[in-house]
Amino acid sequence: MVKLTGENMGKQRLELLAPAKNRELGIAALDHGADAVYIGAHRFGARAAAGNPVEEVEALCSYAHRLNSRVYVALNTILFDRDLEPARELIYQVWDAGADALIIQDMGLVEMDLPPIPLFASTQTDNRTPERVKFLEQTGFQRVILARELGLDAIGEIRRQTRVDLEVFVHGALCVCYSGQCYMSAAIGGRSANRGACGQPCRLPWNLVTRSGRVVAENRYLLSLKDMDRSAHLAELADAGVSSFKIEGRLKDLAYVKNITAHYRRCLDALLEGRNRYVKSASGRTRFFFTPNPEKTFNRGQTDYFLTNPDAPVHSFDTPKSLGEKMGRVKRSGRGWLELDQSHDLQNGDGLCFLDAAGRLAGFYISRVDPGGRIFPSGRQKRGGPAPGALIFRNHDRAFEKVLAGRSAERKIALTLVFSETDSGFRLDGRDEDGITAEAALDVPKEPARNPDRAMTVIRNQLGKLGNTLFEM
Repeated sequence: MVKLTGENMGKQRLELLAPAKNRELGIAALDHGADAVYIGAHRFGARAAAGNPVEEVEALCSYAHRLNSRVYVALNTILFDRDLEPARELIYQVWDAGADALIIQDMGLVEMDLPPIPLFASTQTDNRTPERVKFLEQTGFQRVILARELGLDAIGEIRRQTRVDLEVFVHGALCVCYSGQCYMSAAIGGRSANRGACGQPCRLPWNLVTRSGRVVAENRYLLSLKDMDRSAHLAELADAGVSSFKIEGRLKDLAYVKNITAHYRRCLDALLEGRNRYVKSASGRTRFFFTPNPEKTFNRGQTDYFLTNPDAPVHSFDTPKSLGEKMGRVKRSGRGWLELDQSHDLQNGDGLCFLDAAGRLAGFYISRVDPGGRIFPSGRQKRGGPAPGALIFRNHDRAFEKVLAGRSAERKIALTLVFSETDSGFRLDGRDEDGITAEAALDVPKEPARNPDRAMTVIRNQLGKLGNTLFEM
């Protein structure tokens, strides 16, 4: 973690926290601007499908710590008695591997003989009130991850009554129940969300029937919610007392992690540049080779989820799948083609989707787009194409995905080098952006340069060749 010295003393560090399904995605998140990542070990994580051997956690820690970034291990399931000793052994292993904190749900762990690893109270512990957060703080937790359902006023009140670090989710999928309080998957399918095996019944179609038998809604996704997007509210959250902004998604793919992390890095950097009271919490500056856009990767529509308006719609009744970005409505259509009511950058290979007359999600890939913008779908479409007036979304941007599949960002630590002359030779002093210094001296015979200007240029150019390192001049 960056040490606050000098002009940064007394300022609040703000952390961007990104998901890591595995080491590869964790490194991608760090390269795209995350100050910290969270990852599951091979057991006891709330995403059983995103477990990792301890060796992978250790490799991720090694990479992160070079950037003064952090790695948090999610061990946030409810534990049975038979799990306690294996969990304790695992905690010692991830501590030895370099993990910076442990995210837990089961309070039995705080009574055990653990290494001195910081403990974070998972959002699964249902942290909605000042009293609950105060209890966790007094129990010894260094951070509390707040429930997703809280508004700004509630977060501010928790901050006024406590001093523990506060973390909130700012982006990603939402549960229909309070975190840690959903037992539906366990009750109807034997797959417990609190044991890392949620069957996601809230993403299934349901019928709504009155007691008398009248069907109010049939085959609709009545429990499915939109995805959270609070990127426009980071300043308000920081002012309310939040220090860590968390992106959901340990089951998401590489493109999602890169794109969403980059989007929030830009938003957070803008906040840091505009608010002198806040500073970043890790080293380096990220340069992107694409323009982040959260609508271009998985999303079910956006909601700030009660943060500013408790009455705003949060549901996604039509589909639990990703819609993507809005491209416009069908203006005209004919046999094998359609036109939209606005200009677009669609091209062959892109995927489009829409809701058909029955309210079901349908879609197709584009075969070609003519110079006038007319779109020609690939192959025959099941249930027919979109009718005039239908809203069209792009849920697969071929060019965007191609960019994200390659090298899409780099993160560098600023380095100042001072080259000077000594009585017996020359000296090189280095100082990075965090105040870390190094020096080297060379005792050699000296003679005047034949071309002093050229000599200075060569010195600057040679010292600037930092190669494939974390530093930039």
